[in-house]
Amino acid sequence: MHELGITQNIVAIVSEHAQGAKVQRVVLEVGQLSAILPDAIKFCFDICTQGTILVGAILEIREIPGLARCRECGAEIHLNKPFGVCSCGSVQLDLIAGEELKIKEIEIE
Repeated sequence: MHELGITQNIVAIVSEHAQGAKVQRVVLEVGQLSAILPDAIKFCFDICTQGTILVGAILEIREIPGLARCRECGAEIHLNKPFGVCSCGSVQLDLIAGEELKIKEIEIE
């Protein structure tokens, strides 16, 4: 489960930016094509925050849908997986969104 290592890094980054202040809330953006399971991040977050300034913090995860642009016709299409077919029949797609993993907001006391 690579989400444990990812969550440990998130906790470390947030702790560094909080500079010792108690963290109340963390908002993450996780792309639906990122191969990161939001439920696993939530589970690991409670474990990883024990004994840190993030203990008891609320974790809010915003899922970013997959979006690609067709190289042939320029249309934007929504994706549920990292590949797809445009309505023009092309499989030549450039991903625009959906692979993100961002710490979007940190709320401290």
